[in-house]
Amino acid sequence: MPRARIGSARNKRRNRILKQAKGYYGRTKNHPYLARNAVRRAGVFAFRDRRARKRDIRALWITRITAACRMRGTRYSQFINGLKMSGITLNRKMLSQIAIEDPALFDKFVEIATPASRATPAKA
Repeated sequence: MPRARIGSARNKRRNRILKQAKGYYGRTKNHPYLARNAVRRAGVFAFRDRRARKRDIRALWITRITAACRMRGTRYSQFINGLKMSGITLNRKMLSQIAIEDPALFDKFVEIATPASRATPAKA
């Protein structure tokens, strides 16, 4: 009786990789060896860039808040410090949205944060 080769499992593995590489350029989409490397590399980039996108978006929110603060004559660091000292806990995404969509409310936040940032914190 002949020896059983890996057979269908090998075909499934190869087809799974080729299916993931569908749409790649050149031989990369057709050749299992090249496709395997390309799919692995793409997965590494995807993992890294999901985290990088979060950093980029947060930087965008901070830039928007900074611009809104400068228009009102304060600095970003003073504004954030003032919000913390006055007990307002809004994340940067929400502050950015408020600065864009509701400038009047953002003005009120600046009014609240400005005296709070100038006050010295009580030592415990």
